[in-house]
Amino acid sequence: MESQSIISLRTSFTDVLYLTDKNLMPLGVKKLLDEKKLSYSIVRVKDFAEVRENLDLVGTVVIDAENATCSQRVVQIIELLETKNISVILLTDCLELPEENSCRSSSTVQFSLDEDAAVFSLDELWVRISANLSYRKKNSAQAAKPVKPSKKVKVVYKNKLAEQMNMAKALVDNLAEQLRLAGLVQKDFLPSRLPDSDRLKWGTIFLPAEWVSGDIYDVVRLDEEHIGFYLADVVGHGMPAALLTIFLKQALVMRQTVDNNYRIFSPSEVITNLNVRMAAQKLSGYQFATCCYCLLNTRTLELTYARAGHPYPVLMRAGRQPEQLEIRGSLLGVFEQAEFPQKTIQLQTGDKLLLYSDGADSLIGGFNDRAGFCFTKEFSEIKHLPVIEMLDILNFNIQNQEVMQAEVDDITMVGLEILK
Repeated sequence: MESQSIISLRTSFTDVLYLTDKNLMPLGVKKLLDEKKLSYSIVRVKDFAEVRENLDLVGTVVIDAENATCSQRVVQIIELLETKNISVILLTDCLELPEENSCRSSSTVQFSLDEDAAVFSLDELWVRISANLSYRKKNSAQAAKPVKPSKKVKVVYKNKLAEQMNMAKALVDNLAEQLRLAGLVQKDFLPSRLPDSDRLKWGTIFLPAEWVSGDIYDVVRLDEEHIGFYLADVVGHGMPAALLTIFLKQALVMRQTVDNNYRIFSPSEVITNLNVRMAAQKLSGYQFATCCYCLLNTRTLELTYARAGHPYPVLMRAGRQPEQLEIRGSLLGVFEQAEFPQKTIQLQTGDKLLLYSDGADSLIGGFNDRAGFCFTKEFSEIKHLPVIEMLDILNFNIQNQEVMQAEVDDITMVGLEILK
C-alpha cells in the first residue's frame, strides 16, 4: 500500500503516522506495513504541525528520529499524542537493515526503542502496532483496519471456533463416559446378593447424587450364625468421596482367619480398627467419614452395633413408635485414639431395622427444638409395611422430591426385617 500524503491524511483514516527526521522510511518497516495492508503516511518531525489538527484520523504513531529521546520537539509531540489517546512507538535506532534484494527475511530487521531498551524484531514491531490499533479502535469511532478481519479470516476464526467446540464436546463426552464407568466399578463393590432366608429379609437403596457415590454398604455372612452389615458415608460426594469409599471397603475388616481358625470382630473393634487405618492415611483435603456397623446373631437374634458419627439406626417394632438406637461415636479419621463403644439389643419377630445415610434425613426425620428428634409424617405412615414395600415407597418419594441442585446428596439405605 502506497504512502498517503499529508493532504490525504486530512480526509481519510491512516493506520500509521510515521514521523522521521529523514526523508524516507526504512525498507523493512515499509515492507511490513505493505504486507499487513496498513495505510501509512510519512511526515517529517518538523512538519508535524501540519497534521496535528487531523490526529483523530490516526491509528498509531511511529517516531523514528536520531537522538529522539533528547529532542524537546519529540517530547512535546509525545505529550500531545497522549492527550489524544494515541499510542506511540519510539524508534531511536535502526540496525541491520537488509538490502532490497537480500534473501534474508525482513522480519529479522531489528530496532531499539530507546537507549536502555532491548533490541527487537519487525515481528515484535508488528505486535506493538497491532496492539496500538486495537486499543485505538476501542477508544475511537474510527475502525482500525488490522482489527477488522477479512472474510477469509472470519472463516478461519469460525472454523477454529467450531474445532475448539468439537474438541470441548469430545472431552466432556469422554469425561462423562469415564464417570459412568467409574460408577459401574463402584457398584461392583456392593453385594450382588443379599443373605435372605426364611427368617430374614433384606432390602437396599443406593442412589448416588452424581455418577458415583460417597456412600457404600455391605451385608456379609460371616459364618453360619453371624451376619455383619454396615453403611458408611464419606463427607461430601462426587469422585473424591467415591475413591475413599473403596478404601473404606478394603479397610473395614469383620473377621480374621488364622490357619483353620477365625475370629469375628465385635462392632466396637471393627469401627476402632477402621478409624485407626483411616487416621493413619492422613488424607488430603480433610476427608472424613461416618459409619454404622451391626453384627447380627441369626440364631439368637441378638444385634450388637457401634457407630462413628453416623445417623442412629432406626428400630421399628409393632405397636410402638420408631426408635433411634442411640450410641456415641465420633467421625472416622479425626482422632486416632477415639473410642467407639457398642450396645446389644434383642430383636424379635416382626422387627425392622433401618440404616441410612444423612442424604435421607429429610425423608426419615429431624430434630425439633422442643420435642427433640421427630420422625416425618410420611415415614410414620409406612413404618408398619414389610421392609421391601417400605423401601419401595421411600425410593419413589426420593425420585419425585423437588430439591435444589446444590442440596442433592447421595442416599443409601439398608433395611432388615425379622420374619419369624
